[in-house]
Amino acid sequence: MNIIIAGDGEVGVHLAKSLSELDYNITVVDPHAELLSRLESETDLLTIVGDATSPQVLRDAGVAECDLFLAVLHHESVNLMACVLAKKLKAKRTVARITNAELLSPKHREMMRDLGVDEMVCPERIAAKEITNLLNNSAATEFFSFSGGLLTMYVIRLDADSPVVDHAAIDLAQTYRDLQVKVVALLRGGETIIPHSDTVFRAGDLAYIIGRANQMESINRVAGKQAVSIKRVMMAGGGRIGRYAADTLQDRLRITLIEQDRQRAEELSAVLDKTLIIHGDATNIELLKEEGLEQADAFIGVTDSSETNVLTCLHAKRLGVKRTIALVENTGFITISQDIGIDTIINKKLITASYIARFIVKGDAISSKWLSGTNAEVLELIVGKWAPATRKPIGQLDIPEGAIIGGIIRGRETLLPNRELQLKQGDKVVVFSLPKVMSKMARLFD
Repeated sequence: MNIIIAGDGEVGVHLAKSLSELDYNITVVDPHAELLSRLESETDLLTIVGDATSPQVLRDAGVAECDLFLAVLHHESVNLMACVLAKKLKAKRTVARITNAELLSPKHREMMRDLGVDEMVCPERIAAKEITNLLNNSAATEFFSFSGGLLTMYVIRLDADSPVVDHAAIDLAQTYRDLQVKVVALLRGGETIIPHSDTVFRAGDLAYIIGRANQMESINRVAGKQAVSIKRVMMAGGGRIGRYAADTLQDRLRITLIEQDRQRAEELSAVLDKTLIIHGDATNIELLKEEGLEQADAFIGVTDSSETNVLTCLHAKRLGVKRTIALVENTGFITISQDIGIDTIINKKLITASYIARFIVKGDAISSKWLSGTNAEVLELIVGKWAPATRKPIGQLDIPEGAIIGGIIRGRETLLPNRELQLKQGDKVVVFSLPKVMSKMARLFD
């Protein structure tokens, strides 16, 4: 597969690095020569300095032979124009990063496809949806559903008093018979571990668990967690993420939103009629306390400053707020932020990569999520008619090291994998995989 990534900074470079371990031909187009020079020194990717809306630059990048064109620049209009040009120049499929969620409506999607933009990803809207899901499942640090909720991936940090600490990870379902789950990975000290027979849970591990949607209460129990009833939420930052999240949540939760920019605060007051909008600086802890921080059940930091989001979440934790969520744009800060006590980290680069990943793996990917704190990904794939995975039981498949099957959806039935189970055409398979083996793993189901 030939992939062209058009970017203008960190998002494009992060995406290129994330995909660099895959067996594809990747070309990066970016106007920043110094940034591309660093990228070339760290990877073997082809780079071209230039403007992605220049037809000649696109031709130089090989757009006529391009299977997938990704425009992830900071400006929505530039991304859309680049995709239109790329499509006219014979790119097979185009994906644009956008900020205007209005374009995601069915009517506008069809209009954009007619122009040459096949797919669109709005990281801010996806981030707001993640926040909503996390507040609905308050003990999980990450939460992702497959096939409308038939299977769910829970990411839980194990407390020291968890009854599973020092016990074998693969024995979880056998030890707790009421649990219909599969432990697919542990994140420990920045290292992603696929469980083997000798892998044991340790206090502080992030456990990646796939199970049915009604398993949350039981998983909390074995992880040493208690679900938090979320009724009052304080949010710092009224940008697109904050606005989308507040708009979704304000009908059922009491939300106080702190916004430093006066004009934006006034605009939010006009559209968020059930949210209390406060014009002020979120780093002013006395202001937050005056507005009820100590009575809040959850604090969400989604300002334009990662440092502000992290610090305000830490202050909220210190004052007894049970649930904290921070937007952190520097991927290098994610593991540190998790280690110092912030419950959940949201990163727009990972969100963008997650959406795009479904178009680049070989196989029919329905959904995907690039996970915070690890370079691993969880994918939902459809088993093809002639797929190698249909010829042998799971125990005899050539599953590469660094990947694992987490669950199977067959019609409306959910199945947990075992060595004797044989996959069928049309099954939906949830796969956890490291990037270096993602393509090989996906080919089993194609």
